[in-house]
Amino acid sequence: MRKEMAKKIDTSKAVNLIKKLPKQHRTSLAIASMFLGALILLPSEPVEASRHQEALSLDAGIRYPVALQLTSSSDVFIGEEESPWQTYKVRSGDTLAKIFKRAGFTARDVYNVTNAGELAKTLVTLLPGDELSFKADREGRFSELKYALSATETLLVHRDTSHVANEHTGGNSDELVAEIEKRTVDIRYNFAQGEITSSFWNAARDAGMSNNQIMNLAGIFGWDIDFALEIRAGDTFNVVFEEQYIDGEFVGYGDIVAAEFTNQGEQFSAILHEDGRYYTPEGRSMRKSFLRAPINFRYVSSNFSKARFHPVQKRWKAHRGTDYVAKVGTPVMAAGDGKVVKSAYDKYNGHHVFIKHGEKYTTKYLHFRKRAVKVGDTVKQGQTVGYLGSTGLASGPHVHYEFLVDGVHRNPRTVQLPKALPIAKEEKARFMEIASVRQQQLDNNKRIMLAMR
Repeated sequence: MRKEMAKKIDTSKAVNLIKKLPKQHRTSLAIASMFLGALILLPSEPVEASRHQEALSLDAGIRYPVALQLTSSSDVFIGEEESPWQTYKVRSGDTLAKIFKRAGFTARDVYNVTNAGELAKTLVTLLPGDELSFKADREGRFSELKYALSATETLLVHRDTSHVANEHTGGNSDELVAEIEKRTVDIRYNFAQGEITSSFWNAARDAGMSNNQIMNLAGIFGWDIDFALEIRAGDTFNVVFEEQYIDGEFVGYGDIVAAEFTNQGEQFSAILHEDGRYYTPEGRSMRKSFLRAPINFRYVSSNFSKARFHPVQKRWKAHRGTDYVAKVGTPVMAAGDGKVVKSAYDKYNGHHVFIKHGEKYTTKYLHFRKRAVKVGDTVKQGQTVGYLGSTGLASGPHVHYEFLVDGVHRNPRTVQLPKALPIAKEEKARFMEIASVRQQQLDNNKRIMLAMR
């Protein structure tokens, strides 16, 4: 009875308290009460067992295995999406530290990356336009770096997982390792063929060859043909070269594996061997004691002749060499291995270099803007010995090249040179197999091109 009386008194007090509230508060309270009442009265969904679960009945006195969910830091994130790669382009004046800062990483991260091994030192040679890709871990700390070295090779710097897995034993989780990821390259063969009408360069471009391929082709035959003076209309070339594909996508050109060049009716052939060198189909090296020309040239002003009207001295005189005209500063190469016996300047020859090649041969290079070697230096074939200019008695920028045999001037384009060495005997059989395949490819290309005409 007392409880009912107390309850009535409490209810009365609550009603009086509500009546004292402002009208807008009483309205809000009424709406809230109606909403709660509706939730209570609404029927709930019937409970039914999932058809994907089996009912489990437990018998008393039997132990049952219970699967526990691990809650280590690595397990918490199972199934979550990893941090995406972020790529940054190298700007002019950028350093590795600046790029890391832009990516949100610390100076300590830069230090760790540069100490990740010898391969990581590649990163100190970054050039504007290069791209670095970064990945952070789930806490936003540095995790991985990628830097494309080529279409087929990528430098990857990442955490040393063996240390990360053993942190509890004292391993350093910040230690990084660098490695090269190589993508599988599919090699296919393609062909180019052309006939020269105006210039070798134009004919090769018309045949679809790249600038590098053109220069490489000239380099293969550079011991036999002077591409400035000896090329004639009607000369032809036939080339087999590699194309590189990754996942079906073209990524670049490989080597020229076989080539033929017909110059003034004489045919020259070259086959690439597994040692990276070119040989004739019979196995004789394409590399000889001397290059026919000491410069990558596009224009020649004066051919070899016994007499010439000198453009500066205004008189007829012997011209015992060849003038190659090119841009000032163009590197000039040693035509063969030898020793520098003169490197000087005078008012006639300007800056000039003389090289002795054994007891029999001497080459001379005149009118340099600047010399790159000194007396006593030993030079290799193809090494830069000076830079083209117009010093001394010169009408314009060019290099004057002379070739002497036993002290007598000879035409460097036609002088008989020592024969090239043949391929090693133990390599001969293997090379002949390769040469047979390459020669068949060249012949097939000629038949195809002939049928298309």
